[in-house]
Amino acid sequence: MGGTDLEDWKGLPVTEEDLALINELAKAELTAEQVYVFTLRLCDNEVDRDFERFDNEALERLGELFVGKSGIFDHQWSARGQTARLYRTEVVREPALRTKAGEGYCWLKGWAYLLRTEKNGDLIAEIEGGIKKEVSVGCGVGRSVCSICGAENGACAHVPGETYDGGLCFRELKDVTDAYEWSFVAVPAQRAAGVLKRFGQDREEDRTLRKEAELGRKYLQELRREVVRLAMLADDGLDGGVFAKAALRLEEPELLELRKSFAARAARRFPAPVQLRRRDAGETEDAEAFLV
Repeated sequence: MGGTDLEDWKGLPVTEEDLALINELAKAELTAEQVYVFTLRLCDNEVDRDFERFDNEALERLGELFVGKSGIFDHQWSARGQTARLYRTEVVREPALRTKAGEGYCWLKGWAYLLRTEKNGDLIAEIEGGIKKEVSVGCGVGRSVCSICGAENGACAHVPGETYDGGLCFRELKDVTDAYEWSFVAVPAQRAAGVLKRFGQDREEDRTLRKEAELGRKYLQELRREVVRLAMLADDGLDGGVFAKAALRLEEPELLELRKSFAARAARRFPAPVQLRRRDAGETEDAEAFLV
C-alpha cells in the first residue's frame, strides 16, 4: 500500500450482528478492525441488455444461495482471484418504480467483507474511489420462458428484443438451481448491476442446440418477411400490417406453401421482361443480335 493506512478507508460500520454473520464463514475469529464491509447491488428483476430478466421468486432464491459465495474478477474461476465474500443478502422492493415487464421494481442487495490486509489495500481503495463498481453474478436457472407465448427454453419463434402486438419479447428466468459466484466486471449485462446466466451444465451439445435453435428462429423470421413481401406484390389491396401479424402464428410448412402461391401470383402480375431480342430473318448472327 506504499505506507497508506488502511484505516483511511473505513467502509461501513461493522455491527455485532455483521461480525457474527462474518465469523460464521471465517475459520478464525475476526474482529471489526480486521474486516472491510461494503454493499452491492447483485441483480434485479428488470429486463437486461440480453433481453432476459429474473422473476421475483428467482431473486428470493438467489438471495438464499449467494450467502457465503466468493467475489472474483471477470468470472475467472480461480482461487487466486477470490477477493471478498457475501455474508448477508436482502431483496429490496421499490414498488413505485415499474419494470419493462410492468411489475414493481426489486433488486438483490448484498453485504460483503474482505480482510484489511496489505494485499487487499489497492482493491479497497478502488472500491472507495468508485473504480471497482459494476458487478455481475454467475448462477444456474432451470427455465427460460418467452414473455409473448410462454414457450420454454427457446422453443418458439419469437425473437428477444422484438416487439409483438405492442409487447416487448424477453426471456423470464425461473427456477434458480444454483449460485456460483459474483464478479467485478467492466460491462454488466444488467444495466443496474449485471448478470451472467448459465442454463445448467454448459455442455458442448447444449451450446450446439442453442446455436441451431437461434439459426432456426432467424430462418423463420426471414421466411415470414419474404411471404409478407410476396403477398403485397400479389395483392396491393392487402393490409400488410394485419397480414404480418397473422404470419407470426404460422410455422414453416404453411409459410412455404404461401410463399409458393404468392410467388406465382406475383409473377403473373409482374411478368419478367424478355432480355434478348429475337433475331429477324436475314440478320447476321453477330454481337448485335444479342442486345440486352
